[in-house]
Amino acid sequence: MSSSPFLNSISEFMLVRRYSRRTIDSYLYWIKYFIVFNKKKHPSEMGDNEVEAFLTHLAVQRNVAAATQGIALNALVFLYNKVLEKPLNQIGDFKRSSRQRKLTTVLTREEVSALLSQLESVHLLMASILYGSGLRRMELVRLRVKDVDLDNFQIQVWNGKGFKHRLVTLAPELKEAIILMKQM
Repeated sequence: MSSSPFLNSISEFMLVRRYSRRTIDSYLYWIKYFIVFNKKKHPSEMGDNEVEAFLTHLAVQRNVAAATQGIALNALVFLYNKVLEKPLNQIGDFKRSSRQRKLTTVLTREEVSALLSQLESVHLLMASILYGSGLRRMELVRLRVKDVDLDNFQIQVWNGKGFKHRLVTLAPELKEAIILMKQM
């Protein structure tokens, strides 16, 4: 918890409404940074101009990515709309971070094989499930034995991104390794 009663109240507000811990931590970081940037003035004493100046500072001085600036904007919009109930009016005149165009990197089969050959035991199985089933890291960490259906080669993912449930395929090559891990 923060030493600030204001930030603690925001954290409690979000916890009660079942926001994820990561979202809470991220929003609190940006709200605190916004307050410090504005010489510790309370957000209720500030408005559109201060938000625009802060977002411009992020793009120009800090050179943050567009996604990072977007998260900071979302945190401040949340603060003003939901917590302070004092919605922002016109915030569109800030300098936006430019998105860098980049191609996604896709590993070849040989590169994936080389990567997996460097791993052993549990780590190999975990990386294979990530790669073969397309799980996110937190989905893998939260995976339970009962969620793996070896007969139908499926994995049930509970409360994944957006608290959604889904079924993903399990690579048949992993069946033996999973059975061996269950026996350990």
